[in-house]
Amino acid sequence: MAASSCETTGNGIPTGDKLILRGLKFHGFHGVKSEEKKLGQKFLVDVDAWMDLRNAGKSDLLSDTISYTDIYRIVKEVVEGQSRDLLESVAQIVASKIFTNHSQISAVRVKVGKPHVAVHGSLDYLGVEIIRYRSIDVSN
Repeated sequence: MAASSCETTGNGIPTGDKLILRGLKFHGFHGVKSEEKKLGQKFLVDVDAWMDLRNAGKSDLLSDTISYTDIYRIVKEVVEGQSRDLLESVAQIVASKIFTNHSQISAVRVKVGKPHVAVHGSLDYLGVEIIRYRSIDVSN
């Protein structure tokens, strides 16, 4: 097994090699209000997935890494899938499925945002961000 590429800073933030997916946009039906579940809305998702990328950097082979499209498909399936009340649940399911499908990933950060919320004021989005670690959050 390769050395872990996911170290943490003093405040627990992962560092090291990672795959980065930014600004993924999907239409989903998550929220506690009935109109959110009926009409749905746009969701914005960012994902960081920590794994050792040394071999891929040396070999230039897709087989030595994980395709971004694999992670994209997981996010799409969850966000466009079964309705959830909380964004926390959506983010947790995304993280869990990424760990289940890709054993090479040692940590994952998932940010889920709602750009269109019933708040009186100007904003880009409201949402949640979670960080999960295989060594802590995945039971063997």
